[in-house]
Amino acid sequence: MDAATIGRVRSFNRTVSQRIGALDEGFLGRGRPLGQSRVLWEIGPDGCDLRQLRARLDLDSGYLSRLLRSLVSDGLVSVGPSKADGRVRTARLTAAGRSERAELDRRSDDAARAILRPLSGGQRARLVAAMTEIDRLLRASMVSITACDPADPRARSCVRAYFAELGRRFEQGFDPGLSISAEDAEVTPPSGAFLIAILHGQPVGCGAVKFHQDAPAEIKRMWTDPGARGLGLGRRMLAELEERAVSAGARLIRLETNRALTEAVTMYRSAGYREVPAFSAEPYAHHWFEKAVSATVTGG
Repeated sequence: MDAATIGRVRSFNRTVSQRIGALDEGFLGRGRPLGQSRVLWEIGPDGCDLRQLRARLDLDSGYLSRLLRSLVSDGLVSVGPSKADGRVRTARLTAAGRSERAELDRRSDDAARAILRPLSGGQRARLVAAMTEIDRLLRASMVSITACDPADPRARSCVRAYFAELGRRFEQGFDPGLSISAEDAEVTPPSGAFLIAILHGQPVGCGAVKFHQDAPAEIKRMWTDPGARGLGLGRRMLAELEERAVSAGARLIRLETNRALTEAVTMYRSAGYREVPAFSAEPYAHHWFEKAVSATVTGG
């Protein structure tokens, strides 16, 4: 990336941090910094387990503990065992905390109005549209993709969600026992790879690839959580799987998909896959694709 691009991002960060009051000693005039206010808001009226809170805010456990101690000291938050699992610690708002959170909500609305008020109607529409796009792109930049044991609970939850979605969308439903296999041993090195996508500590997508010596690699288990769609995650996952296949020596990658998965068909075509005659007996497939790859592949 060139220096001008980096400079524009840094300039944007400075403008936003100043405009939203992140530099103020007391955020929104409430006498506490932005970090404490955000934690108070994120705990919410129903409370939040500390593990979820750390993941949701991408905070170091030590720093979160310091923020919580300040809020506990101010009488706004209590921390204790979870009602569902005594081994899990949960943060809950006190009555004073709920009142303070409501006041933060009111002042946050006022702050948003203050940003929009000086602008014309057209400028407001442009700003809100730009903010929506920036929010989407920033969330996309926060997603990490990593290799995972297919027996890991996070991988299992993704595959279950994937199967459930196929069952809802396919005309004849979906029985994984009838589909071409992608068992744990087949998508574990050296036979293959299983990848998961993580956002705020939670799995939001998965994909797998099977390697075959002197034969095309196979892409399997491509899925993105509905809440994470529109972030370009499917294309990123596909590129990562292609790189794994190339590293394993593959020069051709194949996959098949169902006609109900129209967005997947579109993505594969745009990523350079060409439709070919059926090369497998997959009972749920209507489209068969392949792509020639090389050691320089970067995802199409």
